[in-house]
Amino acid sequence: MPVEPLSRKEIEERLSELPGWTLDGGRLTRSYRLDSHFAATALVVHVAQIQQELDHHSELTLGYHTVTLAVHTHSAGGAVTRLDVELARRVEEAAPAHGAR
Repeated sequence: MPVEPLSRKEIEERLSELPGWTLDGGRLTRSYRLDSHFAATALVVHVAQIQQELDHHSELTLGYHTVTLAVHTHSAGGAVTRLDVELARRVEEAAPAHGAR
């Protein structure tokens, strides 16, 4: 079943429930700062597990003490969908266990 793009209003409503996440260039984005490169790497592995479970993947960047995500749905023409919001929500729930802020 294809996923439908969210309206701008729907995106804004969902972003109000996802602190630190923004709409940038048509993608939901968020950067996390961590206490060490090892902690950042552990978060990346956790995010990869979440993405595998959802069968939905983001652009995931590991930096020195940072992890950045950018997500949209290719099958919806690059629009933001409920899948992107669900991925963001799941990552937001997992991030604190890694000391992400």
